[in-house]
Amino acid sequence: MSAGEPPPDDLPLTDDALLGGRLRLLQPARGHRAGHDALLLAASVPAAIRRAVDLGAGVGAAGLAVAARLPATRLHLVEIDPVTAALARRNAARQQPDLSARVSVVEADIATLARPGGPAEPGARAADAVLMNPPFNDPARHRVSPSGRRALAHMAEDVALDDWVKAAERLLAPGGHLALIHRPEALEAILAALSGRFGAVTIRPVHGRPDAPAIRVLVGAVKGRRTPPALLPGLLLADAGGRPTPAAEAVLRDGAGVA
Repeated sequence: MSAGEPPPDDLPLTDDALLGGRLRLLQPARGHRAGHDALLLAASVPAAIRRAVDLGAGVGAAGLAVAARLPATRLHLVEIDPVTAALARRNAARQQPDLSARVSVVEADIATLARPGGPAEPGARAADAVLMNPPFNDPARHRVSPSGRRALAHMAEDVALDDWVKAAERLLAPGGHLALIHRPEALEAILAALSGRFGAVTIRPVHGRPDAPAIRVLVGAVKGRRTPPALLPGLLLADAGGRPTPAAEAVLRDGAGVA
């Protein structure tokens, strides 16, 4: 696998360890950076998956974490920004050969996927799972970052969720699994986007500490199902003293799945 073109010389990078050192990622020192969200998303992908697509993959954190956790799974990492896609290629290439050989990076807009004129891969109805960490903040309610790359990663109108879910539907085989992470305030928009396309929806709140509202939701859904949604037990990241919980350590350091 080619490591792709290098990023601009004036882009400061850090070399970060994730999953207790099992993954090392190059990423910009400033702006949007991969963290807990990517690892939580990766942990929510079912273990039986063999063909997965990571939409809006960034530097590859979530997709590569899936590949590290599921050694039989092949992944396409889809990223629209050329510099970020180049970093994702470099990050995939620098992993162990048995992992990097299972990962390919596609530089594309999600709107073009599985459509005439779009990239040949990932193909229509070819994936068992699609994972995505859509841009979180509706620009109508938040200040837009002066960093173009950070704004691209963080800002999108809630209605844009529909475009992401449509892309996932095109890519997934019947019965395929969608996994996404988002902020709790977007739950109404998420359920509206899934309606009529996905069922068997599961919603797992993620809490930063025991006495605080959820900071994220992990949402799973199955293409074509009509089973009612289910609210799952929450995941607590830190105890009252600020120490990581055993469940959080298992996911964020050891690479375990979210049970």
